[in-house]
Amino acid sequence: MNTTELNVAVVGATGAVGQQMLETLEKRDFPIKNLILLSSARSAGSTVSFRGKEYTVKEAKPESFEGVDIALFSAGGSVSKLLAPEAVKRGAIVVDNTSAYRMDPEVPLVVPEVNEEDLKLHKGIIANPNCSTIQMVAALEPLRKAYGLKKVIVSTYQAVSGAGAVAIDELNDQAQAILSGDSFEPNVLPVKGDKKHYQIAYNVIPQIDLFQENGFTFEEMKMINETKKIMHQPDLKVSATCVRLPVVTGHSESVYIEIDKDSISVGDIHAQLTAAPGVTLQDVPEEQIYPMPADAVGKPDVFVGRVRKDLDEDNGFHMWIVSDNLLKGAAWNSVQIAESLLKLGLVK
Repeated sequence: MNTTELNVAVVGATGAVGQQMLETLEKRDFPIKNLILLSSARSAGSTVSFRGKEYTVKEAKPESFEGVDIALFSAGGSVSKLLAPEAVKRGAIVVDNTSAYRMDPEVPLVVPEVNEEDLKLHKGIIANPNCSTIQMVAALEPLRKAYGLKKVIVSTYQAVSGAGAVAIDELNDQAQAILSGDSFEPNVLPVKGDKKHYQIAYNVIPQIDLFQENGFTFEEMKMINETKKIMHQPDLKVSATCVRLPVVTGHSESVYIEIDKDSISVGDIHAQLTAAPGVTLQDVPEEQIYPMPADAVGKPDVFVGRVRKDLDEDNGFHMWIVSDNLLKGAAWNSVQIAESLLKLGLVK
């Protein structure tokens, strides 16, 4: 990596993903000259430790980005819409972890293992894809490159941490209330701003984000549209069903694909996945070895298992994909993008 030291800002530094970003920057020994920690006015004034030093979190304002080289944003779409252009005006490259710019045709949507070269097209803002999209395309891209890809059908089993700390608290509080025989009133999931809220403890909710006119949720449409954009394949057939489970961290996905090439075996798929960057194959069914979210927590890789040929479609394959949604699904992918910007000489 380039050893140039950079001025780095983290927006949303006190949130779950912001904290993971800081941990990842520290673990990766990212070359930082000055670190600027920013948040909403509500969280400003709190202190955060980084590399043994205490930093005071400041309120994010347009002038906060003077002299910043790279700004990692994870403070909600409205904050990104307001402040990302202000950061770019002042010379910063923004890596945005919200949905604000993902489908903007002027903004690259990047998973470094898949489409790192798209970073060269950036005009100041780079979008980090949806967590469930990231892990799926990281696993599917090596297969698409080798064999071509015609169709993807995914069902997700998503952790509550994807809905923030309030959702984790709700899961824990509900589980405790049920075990104690106490009553409770759900008020966060499936969507805090929607009309109804449902129990998540000991339950499964087949809704993530708001329903759209076509009957799919916004989360499902994110997966569909982002996959096509990242893979530069607008004609790819993609369908998604996104489901919330009472798991704290780690998204799981059951994925069915149809490839373009005939006579491909499970062994061929295994070989491609084994060689793929950022992917770990865990697939020994006779020994009950397969990926699980509890094992993926705190690990940056995407884990793939249960690979099997469809019984009716010769070019169809099923697989199970798991990853830590706060790491590869957010913080790690953002830091990877920053590392790639350095590697490609794209930071002035």
